[in-house]
Amino acid sequence: MSENIAKKDQGAACPKVAILLCTYNGQHFLNEQLDSFSAQSHSNWQVYASDDGSTDTTLQILRERQQSWPGQPLEVLSGPARGFAANFLSLTCNTDIVADYYAYSDQDDIWEADKLERALRFLQSVPSDMPALYCSRTRLVDTENNEIGLSPLFNKKPSFANALMQNIAGGNTMVFNNAARDLLVEAGEGLTINIHDWWVYILITGCGGLVHYDRHPSIRYRQHPHNLIGMNSSFAARYKRILKLWHGHFKTWNDQHITALRTLEHRLTSENRKIIDNLIEARQKKMISRLILIKRCGFYRQTFLGNLGLIFSAIFNKL
Repeated sequence: MSENIAKKDQGAACPKVAILLCTYNGQHFLNEQLDSFSAQSHSNWQVYASDDGSTDTTLQILRERQQSWPGQPLEVLSGPARGFAANFLSLTCNTDIVADYYAYSDQDDIWEADKLERALRFLQSVPSDMPALYCSRTRLVDTENNEIGLSPLFNKKPSFANALMQNIAGGNTMVFNNAARDLLVEAGEGLTINIHDWWVYILITGCGGLVHYDRHPSIRYRQHPHNLIGMNSSFAARYKRILKLWHGHFKTWNDQHITALRTLEHRLTSENRKIIDNLIEARQKKMISRLILIKRCGFYRQTFLGNLGLIFSAIFNKL
């Protein structure tokens, strides 16, 4: 067997994962997250940290970790300084980053030791030309890493009809393959998108890809006052979502997603192009016609209360 073939076989047995880490003033929890990378049962990974202009010791922590990880390179990049979504998209679309799979990471969580192993178990079962995304439930912890609960358990199948109405895939749990990454690169990093992980879920399902929601928590999701996006299952968080819905935030996000999808309309499945066309038409109709079209599209959210909110959105044309 030649040396090149041997290397190829070794790569197939232990694929490389690019960990796409976005940082901004993360000095308090960053070391614990980096330690959890080192503890992964899947050992072939490389960290690409995009810092969005930290003014604390975040960059110092990253530089020190570069020195202590001679066998696990860490590359530090400068983010676009336009918020976390733009930062993640800039990493995703950076074609200098080449790997077999890509994992998003926040700066303040803690990965379970088998997080990458579980993700790759699914992703390696999918044909390489099929866009595929792994995501999971999360274990909620406080600032001291004490467990305080679990994220909601979603039982309904991931789909485009769900993705347009709800994001079930927390970016901090996401791992995806090169076929999915190619779609994201083609869509580009200059999109007006408020929430990057929601966009990933929408795009991959819209283009006929596979999404696996793991019921087993893959990370310890730290809840603290400085979270840009924390867990949204509390009563206060639900009340905030209702207010955002009423004030048109959900409609604005749908505007953004529809506009972004138009850039890759040729990649959408024929069925999903019809769904988008029906959604656009429904938003222009009067209430009864709008409800009929929404029903025809088969839109749904994962919970009973979520579906009540969806009906409310349709009635008052807040979609």
